[in-house]
Amino acid sequence: MFQLTRSVTWQALERLRRETADERIRDYFTHDGQRFEKMSLRVGGLFLDYSKHPISDAVLAKLIELANHSALVQRRAQMFSGDIINVTENRPVLHTALRNLGDEPVMVDGQDVMPEIQRTREQIRAFSEAVRDGSWKGYSGKHIRDVVNIGIGGSDLGPNMACRALLKHRHAQLNFHFVSNVDGAHIQKVLRSLDPATTLFIVSTKTFSTQETLLNAKTARRWFLDNAGEDADVGAHFIAASTNRKAAMEFGIREENVFEFWAWVGGRYSMWSSIGLPIALSIGFEGFMELLEGAYQMDRHFIEAPLDSNMPVLMALIGIWHINFMGAETQAIVPYDQALHQLPSFLQQLDMESNGKSVDIFGHPVDYKTGPIVWGQTGSNGQHAFFQLLHQGTRYVPIDFIASLKPEPGVEEHHFALLTNMLAQANAFMEGSQGVSNDSQLDPYSCPGNRPSSTLLLDELTPRNLGALIALYEHKVFVQGVIWNINSFDQWGVQLGKRIAGEISERIDERTQDFDASTQGLLALVRQHFPAHQAPRQGASDASKKAKKPPKRPATSKDSRS
Repeated sequence: MFQLTRSVTWQALERLRRETADERIRDYFTHDGQRFEKMSLRVGGLFLDYSKHPISDAVLAKLIELANHSALVQRRAQMFSGDIINVTENRPVLHTALRNLGDEPVMVDGQDVMPEIQRTREQIRAFSEAVRDGSWKGYSGKHIRDVVNIGIGGSDLGPNMACRALLKHRHAQLNFHFVSNVDGAHIQKVLRSLDPATTLFIVSTKTFSTQETLLNAKTARRWFLDNAGEDADVGAHFIAASTNRKAAMEFGIREENVFEFWAWVGGRYSMWSSIGLPIALSIGFEGFMELLEGAYQMDRHFIEAPLDSNMPVLMALIGIWHINFMGAETQAIVPYDQALHQLPSFLQQLDMESNGKSVDIFGHPVDYKTGPIVWGQTGSNGQHAFFQLLHQGTRYVPIDFIASLKPEPGVEEHHFALLTNMLAQANAFMEGSQGVSNDSQLDPYSCPGNRPSSTLLLDELTPRNLGALIALYEHKVFVQGVIWNINSFDQWGVQLGKRIAGEISERIDERTQDFDASTQGLLALVRQHFPAHQAPRQGASDASKKAKKPPKRPATSKDSRS
């Protein structure tokens, strides 16, 4: 059996870690005047500087060797061609097909899926244009003015992040709201300010059985019927993005207004599908297609560029160096652009739900660290919140700084200050400060420096560049998953929580011994507020039934490295 940590390359990287332990990043620049040029690259409207990492030429060469000796080239080809690489769920992984703008077919079970994808794109185009130009009207004949997306996880984070990031491209007469939390206060706050005659609801749920989404959708429908009057027409105000057409129609959604996507689209990779309908409504179908074009450009780069000049591969390898050899537990995402304020949350799900695994694709426990804890917020706010720990704390935290270069008209001074603050922080993390006190001793309050960071610059925050940025991180996560030999496309921990939530909800009135003493005690407190005859269980049984248990063993046992 292949063991990653016993491979020759891994052992060589361990030795290099010990040999370079005392080296400083700034000294690499002193010894190599071309380091910045050698360790930066451009793909379309994205520019990456990865020179401020404690990575020597020898380390980088060995990391590239690690990628070359992995199954990366094979699994990359398998992903793009529609082969089954999600082995525990026996599915292909084809979010890349959703933004495929080439002429080549993409085959799944002997059938080209591109005609289906193109039909759904056309459905998104026709609907988004009808809402935006006013030809789609509510039950009373009024134009739509508010769009409420009801989803959770990937059905919320992707479109929510993109709509906010591209706010300056938004249709002037449309307002967008995103409801995800099952806490009723969330949807009540949104509904309070809306007019049912001018509100459109998008119910975004792959199976149309997600408990949180269904509870919120049913609350929205009840509010609509209670407030819209006798002529209320659910079908004129509710649409769905779902694989479960039958359940959506039973809810009251017209068949032609169920926007399809497919089992081979993972939730956190679904913004390119009909889950991205709010994006098309907000920035227009042409803007949505530009988003796909940017992602497609990054896909082509990921497929075609050599590994040593491949942006997603390099970012993945840098992360592996930090996680597996330098002891990093977390990864900070710090966008110096307020429009990208939800990007850290989106990337948190993308990375942690994908690579938060402790067994390999064959079900064997791994003996190395996998996905990092991803967190962050916008700069310059972060400078006055958590940067102190990053500068002088005991934690080792790599940082991704992200910014767009082009300022908005009228705020050039603000944008200049934003960018110079970001560059100053990246420099300070690397250089540190080694002052001396009055007695000529080293100042104990100085900053040690030698803290790593990458800087990602977008020429401008456009749909195309945002698409490329998201695809870049998707492929980075994929590369790391391949090298760690884990399945980045299942999420059995999420399914476990769903299943137990359903069981607890169904059995709220039982004094069962099936749960631990703590859970039983807490349930007793809940029962005081929800007696058996009052306990609302609508939707809970669906969650219990639909949440799958993981297979006892993977669907395949063939080692793709052999």
